[in-house]
Amino acid sequence: MELIPFPSTPLSWLRKVALSWSSFNKGGIFLLDLGKVMIQWNGPKTSISEKSRALTLTCSLRDRERGGRAQIGVVDDENEAVDLMRIMEAVLGHSVCEKGTDLVVQELATRPLTQDLLQEDGCYLLDQGGFKIYMWQGRKSSPQEKKAAFSRAMGFIQAKGYPNYTNVEVVNDSAESTAFQQLFRTWSKELDRKNHRGKSKQLQVKLDVGKLHSQPELAAQLRMVDNGSGKVEVWCIQDSGRQPVDPKHHGQLCSGNCYLVLYTYQKLGRVQYILYLWQGHQTSTEDIATLNYHAEEMDLTYQGALVQAHVTMGREPPHFLAIFQGQLVVFQGSAGNKGKRPSISGTRLFHMQGTDSHNTSTMEVPARASSLKSSDIFFLITADVCYLWFGKGCNGDQREMAWMVVTVFSGNNKEMVLEGQESPHFWEAIGGRAPYARNRRLAEEVSSVQPRLFECSSHSGCLVLTEVLFFGQEHLDQYDIMLLDTCHEIFLWLGEAAGEWKKEAVAWGQEYLRAHPAERSSATPIVLVKQGHEPATFTGWFVTWDPYKWMSNRSYEEVVEDSLGPGSSISEITAEVHNLQLTPPPSDNKAGHSTLLAFKVSQDGPESDSEPGLGIDGENPSLNPTSSCSSSTANGSLPRERLRHQAVEDLPQGVDPARREFYLSDSDFQDIFGKSKEEFYRMVKWKQQQEKKKLGFF
Repeated sequence: MELIPFPSTPLSWLRKVALSWSSFNKGGIFLLDLGKVMIQWNGPKTSISEKSRALTLTCSLRDRERGGRAQIGVVDDENEAVDLMRIMEAVLGHSVCEKGTDLVVQELATRPLTQDLLQEDGCYLLDQGGFKIYMWQGRKSSPQEKKAAFSRAMGFIQAKGYPNYTNVEVVNDSAESTAFQQLFRTWSKELDRKNHRGKSKQLQVKLDVGKLHSQPELAAQLRMVDNGSGKVEVWCIQDSGRQPVDPKHHGQLCSGNCYLVLYTYQKLGRVQYILYLWQGHQTSTEDIATLNYHAEEMDLTYQGALVQAHVTMGREPPHFLAIFQGQLVVFQGSAGNKGKRPSISGTRLFHMQGTDSHNTSTMEVPARASSLKSSDIFFLITADVCYLWFGKGCNGDQREMAWMVVTVFSGNNKEMVLEGQESPHFWEAIGGRAPYARNRRLAEEVSSVQPRLFECSSHSGCLVLTEVLFFGQEHLDQYDIMLLDTCHEIFLWLGEAAGEWKKEAVAWGQEYLRAHPAERSSATPIVLVKQGHEPATFTGWFVTWDPYKWMSNRSYEEVVEDSLGPGSSISEITAEVHNLQLTPPPSDNKAGHSTLLAFKVSQDGPESDSEPGLGIDGENPSLNPTSSCSSSTANGSLPRERLRHQAVEDLPQGVDPARREFYLSDSDFQDIFGKSKEEFYRMVKWKQQQEKKKLGFF
């Protein structure tokens, strides 16, 4: 595959150039040689004679180098040569030309995108599948580039054939929105600081349990509810049942099994639970189904108090590692009787990563030299000895953790081996020397993407997510399921009255990860959190959190029942109403009608002793407009024009301005709001307010 610019004069020589749109210019002619197809691209500023001469050369090249078999295509007008342009764009990326200037947009990458693609001295266009176009401006890009950013985006939209109303957002360097950041695999403010202010030092933070309980925002950032010193119980899923694992084998898991790990701790004087559902890479779908079944069974036993965290092998959160004190070791194969890990026979190699108790894990890898890495520590287990191989890039904290982890492999003599000082017996045991990764491990970048909260709903089997901006605890309603994306974990908050959709929560989390534009890993932990049992790793993402809010939460039916009071009190009031002798109304009749309204609202049942068709004051309601209005107000059937777009002082007497929509008839309410009153009042408060503002009832 070659790109050849044609000479502007007959005596010039042909030469090859970089296979990129940046090699093109409007005054030149270029040949894209694809073997079976040869495409001649004529710049808009080239003359007829130049095009003719270039075509002669193209035919000559075809006959001489392709045996006359290649097909020739000519691009004079990009808008007309659609098929040829598609071929060129498939090879070179997308190209856009602006009138008056030479604008070239070269495709750099497709998803998943990485933050390091954005260089501070350039401008970049991000196409979100035609849904939205972002134009990112580096802080060191020229004023001319920044000025032309929007017009460039519009030119791209036109070239791609997107609608003219396609949304365009100009994004400035270091001022990116959360929606923009989440289009990238990771986003780190540390990377910005390194690019713009030089290198920054990372501080090691020692865990303080007291701070984790008193500062939930710290617990959320570190993903730790405590230091892992609570009670731990482990079950292995075997033969459609769950077998308890001996405590001395708690941290020794097998990749061919699923495990339930129940962690119990105390917070604010209350016992709290986290149930981890761990899945090995080699587990079957039947085992995963059994794992979920037993998790639900345990949740019923604990009366819905379990926070359920779905964890995949290799993506364990820090707290899961901490409860095993950094001694989590994953063996290849399946567990033996009662979840006991298989006996070590032959030569086995284990890879340890981490520096302390809440970030260290050890996984079995193929026992060959190519598995080694200079940045880490490995345990080579043979029949006679256990070698601790220390790579040149490991530090003192890693070596200290290695001496703690190696105690898992009991019964072998321990021998330390430094990289470059291996004995012949070591290389013989691992199958001989072979190339392996010798690069030092780079410090992991901590993603700083802001959390996003979504309300989940399902219409006709499709998941619909509605983002809640500037979210707080008040946006969590007992009838809803909410999804909180914190980048490293997906939380699904289940309101206690959410109903049957609770069963779909995990599937919704998995669908969210699959559909995410940044191609998020399907192994991202998914945590189910029930109303009233929120861990600090969840509450810490909210600006304020009232831990007692859900303790006094009562259902609508309970509130109504309490507000009515005991039956004897209602009987006494009813008797007083029957025996009440009203004084003659004032001349303007306002007091009398006000009294009539009050009794009609509070008394609903016993018939009045008044004559049929007469009010308590003896008047016929149909002849008294004020009385008629009061009766309609009480029954919730006022005309829509008397309630909609009305100032408070213009509303009918007795109408609560904050609930004016309540006084509509059921048919009018359905017609205006598109739902019944019952459905409307089930919605969260802020959504009700939004609809009322939009429809003129606020």
